[in-house]
Amino acid sequence: MPELEITVGGRPFLVSCQPGEEHFLRAAAQLLDNEAQPLLASMGRVPEAKMLLMAGLMLADKVAATDDELRQLRTRVAELEGRPAPEAQRVEVPVIPPQVPETLAEIAAWAESLADRLDERRRA
Repeated sequence: MPELEITVGGRPFLVSCQPGEEHFLRAAAQLLDNEAQPLLASMGRVPEAKMLLMAGLMLADKVAATDDELRQLRTRVAELEGRPAPEAQRVEVPVIPPQVPETLAEIAAWAESLADRLDERRRA
């Protein structure tokens, strides 16, 4: 069983873990140390047990808040998933681009002009 030396609140601890779990132990120790450092900065030197207890309680408080938020979010998701799907709405989108009528008007004018010229040539 691997033994790792971790540091919490500036104090070293030798801790055992299962093989392959070293990364998780280091991450957990870092979380605990992140809570311990501000305690030490504000309270000065405190007994080891009190420092670990306070840091653990602060972490537990964060976990409890996260659990509460997760519970609320899961409730909200369940509520949203339980709603019936909204009715489909028919939306009409113009198929003809706005410049097409102008272009068609120009083509019609050009065609009329050609027709007039052809009429004039036939009459002449």
